[in-house]
Formats: sequence, structure tokens, C-alpha cells
Amino acid sequence: GSPITTEERRLRDRKHLNDITAARLPPLHHSPAKLLSIEESIAIQIQQKEAYEEMQAKLAAQKLAERLNIKMVRFEPEGEASMQYREVRDED
Repeated sequence: GSPITTEERRLRDRKHLNDITAARLPPLHHSPAKLLSIEESIAIQIQQKEAYEEMQAKLAAQKLAERLNIKMVRFEPEGEASMQYREVRDED
């Protein structure tokens, strides 16, 4: 056989795949992967670790509050809620 170029081989392989399957690769929604320096990679990993730990702490606090049946209510020391239990009396 005659030698074929890599472009021709790629086109032939693609046509063959089109003949045997209807599956298609999903469209690329994000930019392709890029190389990061070690410093950038470490900074991203630290940021992700802190966000993960913060999320875990919030979840743990929520589960503990549910287990202890603690209800968080809004505290308004100078609002209407604090005036409801007070009675105004005349000293006369």
C-alpha cells in the first residue's frame, strides 16, 4: 500500500468511528488544561483545603445543633420583641 499522511489516517479513523457508533464527545465547555507552576498549584490546593475545612465545620455545627435541638432565633435587644414583656405602670 501507499503510505498515507497522519491527517489522512485521522480522517479515515474518524470516518470509521462515525460508521460504527453514534457516540460523540461532549462539547468542550471549559478551556483546555493549562500548566501551572508549583507555587500556583500549592496556592490553589491550600485555598481549596481551607474552603473544604470551612464547609466541613459548618456542616458539623449544623449537625450538632440538630442533635442538641438548638434553635437559633434573632436577638433584638432594643427592638419590639424586648418591649412585649414589659408593662408600663404609673407610680401614682
